[in-house]
Amino acid sequence: MFMVAKNYLFVNFYFCKQYTKKCYRKFHLSFGRYINMSTENLCKGAPLSMLYGSALPWDNAKYPPVQPGHNHAVLYHIPSNGVLADDRPPKPQIGQDKWDQHHVRLPCSRQSLYPVTDENGDTRLKKRWLIIENTLRRPIRNSKQLADAILSYNTKFKNRWKFRALHKLFNECLEEEESEYFFEVTLPEIIKLVLDLPKLIQAPIPLLKQHKNSSVSLSQQQISSLLANAFFCTFPRRNSLKSDSEYASYPFINFNTLYETSGSSDVIEKLKCLCHYFRRVCIEVPVGVVTFSRRSVAPRRLPDWEESSRPTAGLPLHIDPTGTIEDADGLIQVDFANKYLGGGVLGHGCVQEEIRFVICPELMASMIFTEVLRPNETVMIIGAERYSRYIGYGYTFEWAGTYVDTTPRDCGGRRRVAVLAMDALLYAGGREEFKPESITRELKKAWVGFSFYIDEESDSVNFPGIATGNWGCGAFGGTPQLKSLIQIMACAQARRPMAYYTFGDKKLGDEIIDMYCLLDKYNVTVGQLYKLLMEFCETNLPRARLHSYITQKLIGVSPTNTLATDFTENDLMERGLLSDSMDTECFISQNTFCSEFSPEKSTLEQEDPNKNINGEQKADKMDDNGQQTNNTSRLFQEMERLDQGNGSLNLNRSHPSTFSYNANTSSHSKAVMDVKIPMDISTDVKKKISKKITDYFAKSS
Repeated sequence: MFMVAKNYLFVNFYFCKQYTKKCYRKFHLSFGRYINMSTENLCKGAPLSMLYGSALPWDNAKYPPVQPGHNHAVLYHIPSNGVLADDRPPKPQIGQDKWDQHHVRLPCSRQSLYPVTDENGDTRLKKRWLIIENTLRRPIRNSKQLADAILSYNTKFKNRWKFRALHKLFNECLEEEESEYFFEVTLPEIIKLVLDLPKLIQAPIPLLKQHKNSSVSLSQQQISSLLANAFFCTFPRRNSLKSDSEYASYPFINFNTLYETSGSSDVIEKLKCLCHYFRRVCIEVPVGVVTFSRRSVAPRRLPDWEESSRPTAGLPLHIDPTGTIEDADGLIQVDFANKYLGGGVLGHGCVQEEIRFVICPELMASMIFTEVLRPNETVMIIGAERYSRYIGYGYTFEWAGTYVDTTPRDCGGRRRVAVLAMDALLYAGGREEFKPESITRELKKAWVGFSFYIDEESDSVNFPGIATGNWGCGAFGGTPQLKSLIQIMACAQARRPMAYYTFGDKKLGDEIIDMYCLLDKYNVTVGQLYKLLMEFCETNLPRARLHSYITQKLIGVSPTNTLATDFTENDLMERGLLSDSMDTECFISQNTFCSEFSPEKSTLEQEDPNKNINGEQKADKMDDNGQQTNNTSRLFQEMERLDQGNGSLNLNRSHPSTFSYNANTSSHSKAVMDVKIPMDISTDVKKKISKKITDYFAKSS
């Protein structure tokens, strides 16, 4: 507690010092854009509170309660009052073992048999659990004895499994004292978890199969026992590599695939995370529960994207180039999943999904019973606790110590953490990603995930929002510009706000927010954007031209025309469009797509200047006396509107923010938030700004 308070005071002192050093805080409020210069926080768009639907991240999480039913198997006992004790794990639910193709074949099942050859060379079937019990009751003091124990009930792999990564971890990477502690203290406790499986799991675990909407809820203690068995490779029928084997359509769960890797540095660090997890749950038994839910949507119930009339930019969007998805408290956190959940977590993989699964190992329980995902299916996991910190990514990944998860629990005993697993397509390269069927598939997948637990009959905003990022990019070959648009469309269709994490790519964040502003400016619907994407698929333009193509289509600028992004700072200053008190980046982001400053009107406005992109009649612009404004006054109003963010014009009053979203109004209405920016500008500065305004109108005329 003292360390937490100490760290809190240090952070606050640091930020206060930085605030004093910078001496100002600058906000850009158009379309919810804001930059906190004092803390180097470059977040843009709507504040996170608008994505929670409340002031705090934990006030508005609305997920179905844990309730046993025909499509929800609860493997622990729920008290009559529905409230679990917060100081001890729940008792297991009692049921009958089922050894069939619809349930997990548990290693402790009476029907789990294994061929054993006696001294005379005769082979007979023996209960596999008895072999496991007899083996694990013997002392295991090093990695070789651990490997021999695992092979005693996996004899057919004696000449194939070499346990290279396991031996490297304990013999080369850990200090001698650390290895001794593991084998003398931690491993005996893991063995107890393994052998407690028959007591902790007394009811059958159904498989979350394709084409079904079903859920499984387990206590964290039950999950620790299942993962301990995976650590010792006890799950039957899960080691075959044959395409026609019983579990060929399920992820690997026994840890032998991880032990068999070459032992690269990132694999060793993943093993450290898993060993740390077992150490934690053995020292203190976790008392919460976790729910795993599979959602499958029939093709006839999927949206008709071409006909969708929902506004693309009708919901709050938050851009964060510095944070991570797993730190997005209170939001639905997207797992960039493999269609086989977990991906390469038990292999060489060490990117977004694999990292999330080793710092939150309870997510790995989904690999035991979740069949490979189809294009219209996703999985939601609620309640998984985080145990480790980390640094790096991919080959630079490292375990960075323990993490104490303070996320509050809901009434059902689950941590208020929702992880949404959805898989993207894998692209070999070229323009395969820009085929109509590929874009449509990704839209369907994202919508199935984002519409988890929404009321499809309601038009209100669904909270909490989605925390996502470059889904399907990186190793899967996707393009961030396209994937961000796809996810924005899916969020708009599901009526969920979105937080987009760009993982340090500030330029990408700027591109996304600028494109979002453009879509908002022209009232582009999901259906209209879908058609633009389909048109782009028919071109031979490079993938990087997607945003510029959409821009040209909307504002009617030919490819050779100069956009605001092509102007240098001197160009903007010469044209009077940039003042000393307004930075270039701010101007470009707000004005790149402003038709008043573009050399041409949009194509639609050229055809009929009185209609917008939707073909609706534009209202005449009137002044306070009811007279139609001339170009000069319109230009002045535009200058005033764009310059409100830094208070350079109306110097005697503070300006309200215009990025609030009101769910009870139309999709493009903005509710005013009481965000005030105090202004203290000298007379000399006022004269300077007045002169620049005069020069601006002189040059414009």
